[in-house]
Amino acid sequence: MGEEELHQLIGGCKKQDRKSQKMLYKAFYGFAMGICLRYAGNRDEAAEVMNQGFFKIFTRIDSYDSAKPFKAWLGKIMINTSIDYYRSNLKMAYADDLEKAEHMSDGDMADKNLRYNDLLDMVQRLPQAYRTVFNLFAIEGYSHEEIGEMLNINAGTSKSNLHKARQKLKQMVFEADAMANKTNYNRGMDFNSIVAINGTDNLRSFFFNNNIRG
Repeated sequence: MGEEELHQLIGGCKKQDRKSQKMLYKAFYGFAMGICLRYAGNRDEAAEVMNQGFFKIFTRIDSYDSAKPFKAWLGKIMINTSIDYYRSNLKMAYADDLEKAEHMSDGDMADKNLRYNDLLDMVQRLPQAYRTVFNLFAIEGYSHEEIGEMLNINAGTSKSNLHKARQKLKQMVFEADAMANKTNYNRGMDFNSIVAINGTDNLRSFFFNNNIRG
């Protein structure tokens, strides 16, 4: 979509034109859904959050600064809507030993050529508290102090939840790797050795490479 067409749609949305709203929704559906899927537990939940986000977009579009990228503004609303959904549906999981978590290393993570959908499924299977912190830190790039302010928790709790998210993801990746190893062995196929990668940095790169942040 060209800039001129986008600005025309935004202008129509400011006038509450239903056709413009529908066209804007369709144009950014994939981008918005990609964000919400990372925070949600499944596609239905993601769709609910996304629709709430678009409602906010259409009701707040007069506040959009045309000098800034619209996609970034829309993405920020989707992230904030996902966080609001989290706050209203789940109590934070507090860590038993926050001091210990602050000094835990990322460790290694196996990556057996997993597809984006495989990794997304693993992230969705995380408890919502861990999933939210993981997304904010590893994908969005917020600091633990910033996450603490956003979620009304302290930085130590954020670090603990991130560590637990990483541990669960590592376990899921290793299990998927072992299953693939077994399957290929039974088929008599050659199988490459496990590639060790570093924690969330590679997951972040994976999401970046698949246009998740836009």
